[in-house]
Amino acid sequence: MVKRSSLGKGLSALLEDSSTDITSAPRMANGNTAIAGTVANVFLSQIEANPFQPRNEFEKQALSELAQSIKEYGLIQPITVRKVGTNKFQIISGERRFRASQLAGLEQIPAFIRLANDKTMLEMALVENVQRQDLNSIEIALGYKRLIEECDLTQEQLSQKVGQERSTVANFLRLLKLPEPIQAALRDKRITMGHARALLSVNDSQLQSKILNDILRDELSVRRIEEYARSYSEKKGNPKPKSRNPKKPSPVLSFEEQKMIEDLIDLFKTKVSLDKHTTGGGNLVISFKSDNDLKRIVRLLDL
Repeated sequence: MVKRSSLGKGLSALLEDSSTDITSAPRMANGNTAIAGTVANVFLSQIEANPFQPRNEFEKQALSELAQSIKEYGLIQPITVRKVGTNKFQIISGERRFRASQLAGLEQIPAFIRLANDKTMLEMALVENVQRQDLNSIEIALGYKRLIEECDLTQEQLSQKVGQERSTVANFLRLLKLPEPIQAALRDKRITMGHARALLSVNDSQLQSKILNDILRDELSVRRIEEYARSYSEKKGNPKPKSRNPKKPSPVLSFEEQKMIEDLIDLFKTKVSLDKHTTGGGNLVISFKSDNDLKRIVRLLDL
């Protein structure tokens, strides 16, 4: 089978080197046993860089930003290592995360333990691991990513091995594209996968993070986030045809404004729309179906 070029010379050389093969489960410094396909905390002092790493330079600003994120949220995506001696590990993938963790001042980081030169056993262990019932969505997504990258699988092959639809596998993998604060909230079960999938529809990382704060503060439902994401996408992605006398485009409603509209709809039990102008003004329209309906709305307004 042809190796994927994205793995690079480093991983290929490491896996083909039988001189450092460890065929038994490595024992950690704390006495616990780490099984291939699972994650364990490893002391940074026990980890050495990949000598075949083709990338020698890491952008300092990006590394510093990642270190700050790790300080705040922890290392969300574990690195992958293999055991090369007594309490000694070598990085297979994740050197940037390893260096950022050093900058963040961590003593231990989560790492997937790889038993070199036993690809079949790794694949079986990973498949078994992602089928556990107690995993959160991010853990499942990371397991799928490892199977694809380290076992050289396509999404279709992966879906067959784990017994899931290909679309389900793709949806889990998409979660890893979310900003780290959202991944952390999903990992810690402060939001659901439904919330996360709705946030994926908003192609703006700053707005995604703002909506996350609203979800956590106001305990917003998945339905409300889906409606807002749909409204945002329609206004951003489907502009109206140009007219001979074009008007300035209406600004996209903020999340707070969208919530106000939803609250008014719940209050009046009728259609409510808000048309804002770029000047700051606009029109708030409350629809009614009959004279009686109008009187009912007026009573609710307490006029």
